[in-house]
Amino acid sequence: AARLRSKEQLQVAIMVSLKLQKRLASSVLKCGRGKVWLDPNETNEISMANSRQNIRKLIKDGFVIKKPQVVHSRSRVMRHLDAKRKGRHTGYGKRKGTAGARLPMKVLWMRRMRVLRRLLRKYREAKKIDKHLYHSLYMGAKGNQFKNKRVLMEAIHKEKAEKLRLKALTDQAEARKAKAKSKTERKTKRKTEQDEMARELDAQEEPKA
Repeated sequence: AARLRSKEQLQVAIMVSLKLQKRLASSVLKCGRGKVWLDPNETNEISMANSRQNIRKLIKDGFVIKKPQVVHSRSRVMRHLDAKRKGRHTGYGKRKGTAGARLPMKVLWMRRMRVLRRLLRKYREAKKIDKHLYHSLYMGAKGNQFKNKRVLMEAIHKEKAEKLRLKALTDQAEARKAKAKSKTERKTKRKTEQDEMARELDAQEEPKA
């Protein structure tokens, strides 16, 4: 029993003596003490090492090793995220924040504004709309007038159609005005010609009288 006790004491003494070596090894290997593995069969030789240089030699000999990285598998997480992308695990029971916290209204607004403004910019650059129509539609979008791209496109087509209609009406009015003017001019000219002819006839008849 006494021999057994002394053996245990010796083991404890060896373990205590390896504390320094473990600290030095962790410093040399640039890792934590828990990552350092000391060869249990070479405890005597390891216990003799009391400097970093000696520790480096032990590392070179393979008596002191840095343990490999413990695998922290993400396969289950990736599988769960794949399922979430498909819409699984997103019911009422899985939600923590409010609807506004999960997807803020501001984010939705910014997305919508960017889509509408991008469309307006594209149409203006393609000369589909002029700068005046662009500005009025831009301000309309800012004032929450168009809820999506389809509504904005419909508004653009409507505005363009209205513009064309007004232009056609203006052209028709101008044409009518021009026609009336030419008619008046012809009438005036004819009347002038008739008056001149009448005067000439009168002048011819006067000497006879």
